[in-house]
Amino acid sequence: HNETDLSSYDCVILPGGFSYGDHLRAGAIARFSPVMSAVEKMAQQGKLILGICNGFQILCEAGLLPGALLPNHQLEFRCQWVHLRVETTECPFTSEAREGQVLHVPISHGEGNYFADAETIRHLEAENRIIFRYSTVDGEVTDDANPNGSLGNIAGITNLQGNVLGMMPHPERCCEGIMGGTDGKVIFESIINLALTNFGKLGRRSTF
Repeated sequence: HNETDLSSYDCVILPGGFSYGDHLRAGAIARFSPVMSAVEKMAQQGKLILGICNGFQILCEAGLLPGALLPNHQLEFRCQWVHLRVETTECPFTSEAREGQVLHVPISHGEGNYFADAETIRHLEAENRIIFRYSTVDGEVTDDANPNGSLGNIAGITNLQGNVLGMMPHPERCCEGIMGGTDGKVIFESIINLALTNFGKLGRRSTF
């Protein structure tokens, strides 16, 4: 919360949860935490930022990602497993995945309904910045596969540079078999792969 210098890190993860009890709206107060200035600086430097669930909401509130997360269209908290289709592997967070690969990942949120104006959606589409969509197990993007009403079944997006990813599902909750699945590992393996590549190029230790 109070950190002001993250220069020794190559990646920061903003986790899920209920920062400040989601008072006002999800992520709206956490966006003003002192550490966020350092997070914004990291983003400008091209370092990796991953926002999961509430972390995604915070990134949107901070203006590091476009759009907003609205209440689920059912006006219910949704805690369940969903399928995500990987839309692109030209992204540091999915480089170890396959385009079109379907991941089985849990969600747990009340405000995961992604919304943006039509122009923003056009830019996200044209710039290949939609990284995950809710889908069926076979990879079909359908209304029934959408757990919260997100426009275009959007489950995760990046900034224009591609180094800031926000996603509502929780990959950290499915990295070991004992947790019910391991599909989330591919995201962290992709991050680590980039860190190891930078390690070789820069001759230094990467820190998370």
